[in-house]
Amino acid sequence: MSGPFKPMGEGDPPPQPEAPERPAPRPGPPRPPARMAPQATWILGVVVICVLAYVTVNTLRTESPGSRGVAAGMKIPPFAAPLALANAKCGGEECDANVLVKSREGVPKACDARGPTILNACQLVERGPLVLAFLVAPSQRCIDQVDLLERLKPRFSDVGFAAVAIRGNHDDLNAIIRRHRWTLPVGYDNDGAIANAFAVAICPTITFVRQGGRVAKTTYGAASEAEIVRDIQALR
Repeated sequence: MSGPFKPMGEGDPPPQPEAPERPAPRPGPPRPPARMAPQATWILGVVVICVLAYVTVNTLRTESPGSRGVAAGMKIPPFAAPLALANAKCGGEECDANVLVKSREGVPKACDARGPTILNACQLVERGPLVLAFLVAPSQRCIDQVDLLERLKPRFSDVGFAAVAIRGNHDDLNAIIRRHRWTLPVGYDNDGAIANAFAVAICPTITFVRQGGRVAKTTYGAASEAEIVRDIQALR
């Protein structure tokens, strides 16, 4: 025999202990968000600017035509509007103001649309100088300005005073007129056509008009009594 007999396994190397399991790797710090390429950032900026520009222009066109008013020396646009108190209910298209320079499709031009329930700009400036206020009810600042004109009206008997209420609820407007006891005529600009013609965007706005219809001055925002008196005197 080649050697003494050994039991099975005797002389083999002892078994090695198993290696302990390695702990799972800890997650590293979060990766910073991927940055947009400069070209993509530039394109996004242009898109945002275009959207903002469209919103601004669209708002001016649909809600307010600007704050420039009618330029001094220019004639006021003609209009005929329903008198607020003379019309019990006014809210539909039949109550829209007439701002036609020429008659069209059987509708008379604004200067020819006259009557006891109508505020007609052509008729007003034929009589003499005119102080025309624009208001939005129930803006308190606008109401205060018309209150001031109502107080000044008796001092200037040779000057006409009138107001145009732009859109708003007709019943609410009539309630304000009665509560404040305004005697100056107030026309109702149901669809905003007169405000657009006069380029009114700020409440209150007052247009001072010489006899015959040429604008002397327009004020934007609340004016003091002294300022209004000075501008009225300049019309005479």
